[in-house]
Amino acid sequence: MALRITGLSSSLLLGCVIILSTALYPVESYLYNNRYVGDQVFRIIPSSNTEVQAVKQLFQNLTVDLWQPNSASLIRDNSPVDIHVGRNKTQWLRRHLHQAHIHYEVLISNLQTEIEKQTGYRSSRKRRSELQYDYEVYHPLEEIQSWMFEINRTHPHLVDLFSIGQSYEGRPLYVLQLGKRTRPFKKAVWIDCGVHAREWIGPAFCQWFVKEALNSYQHDSSMRRLMNQLNFYIMPVFNVDGYHYSWKTDRFWRKTRSKIPKYHCRGVDANRNWKVKWCDEGASLHPCDDTYCGPFPESEPEVKAVAKFLRKHRKRVKAYISIHAYAQMLLYPYSYKYATIPNFNCVESAAQNAVSALYSAYGVRYRYGPASTTLYVSSGSSIDWAYKNGIPYAFAFELRDTGYYGFLLPEALINPTCTETMRAIKTIASGLLKKCTK
Repeated sequence: MALRITGLSSSLLLGCVIILSTALYPVESYLYNNRYVGDQVFRIIPSSNTEVQAVKQLFQNLTVDLWQPNSASLIRDNSPVDIHVGRNKTQWLRRHLHQAHIHYEVLISNLQTEIEKQTGYRSSRKRRSELQYDYEVYHPLEEIQSWMFEINRTHPHLVDLFSIGQSYEGRPLYVLQLGKRTRPFKKAVWIDCGVHAREWIGPAFCQWFVKEALNSYQHDSSMRRLMNQLNFYIMPVFNVDGYHYSWKTDRFWRKTRSKIPKYHCRGVDANRNWKVKWCDEGASLHPCDDTYCGPFPESEPEVKAVAKFLRKHRKRVKAYISIHAYAQMLLYPYSYKYATIPNFNCVESAAQNAVSALYSAYGVRYRYGPASTTLYVSSGSSIDWAYKNGIPYAFAFELRDTGYYGFLLPEALINPTCTETMRAIKTIASGLLKKCTK
């Protein structure tokens, strides 16, 4: 049952959340006690199947944090492998790569420095003013939630804030509904961000989308048409527990924070936990893996809550969009198999138009296509679930960049990244108002 937030309760909760935010996040809290000093990010490019096997063998003897791809089973020849390596293991890895004649480069030579650079833009901007929310810095969970309450309070005719449930650790799962209240059964678009905790550009985009939609409603006829004829359900932080943890403890945490009986490892990959070809290829049964599918489908309360909401509204929700990073791709079903979806021509056309609109902003190129062939095979994904449950347009964006910064996209790039992505999303939404007959 969705819990709606009224204007009065919004104001009261806003004050509480702001107090919590300043208490929980002192200025240097995101520096993680210098735990990443000397850590490095390597890009390894195995040029043959023999080298692929050699890299996999190295990873069995060395604990690394895989950035791309997110599982060793997905390593392929001539495809880059980005890994975060602890400072005590970098020399060992270099030596073994040299001995095996495997090409590599160091993308980030000191991870701690890059983390400090990523959030350094925040201090250089001096926070324009305490009363004006800054969309060009990354925000911790408490600040995002207080912003949601304020948006709900200040735009009562276009915004409706409600909770669809609670996370594993008891945090509310807030969703913003945007749209003019013209008629009760409008078509709708769902957009979620922050499924994977370390992908901070996701929540930044969801906030940007809301800001742009509301600020341009009066003067942008295309946005006004979209808001009048569609509802947008925006979930800025899907994985609230994981996102909170990525700010407080481990910047590169990916999964949820649920406890797994009999294992010290925590969390489930929220994009492998959906009830569609669950725990097949591209997902792991081991709780310590980043792609762990969970003990059963929808085991994670976050996934279960969103699935329940979308099932309830599936007759109206015509597009499902999930924002991830990084790779610069626009993906659609299927993820779990190499097959063509029935409405391929319509979806492919929508993707092509979206990528073209995105390119028109700054000339940034995105690849697009079925997730299985464009990125890799993965089972239990949200886009496959959405499509199988009757939502005809299901997309996953992998935002900037392609590896130079990886998960540490600087705050200075929030504006261009969100601006170009906004064009793509508006193009997809505009397409819903037309009848695709291809």
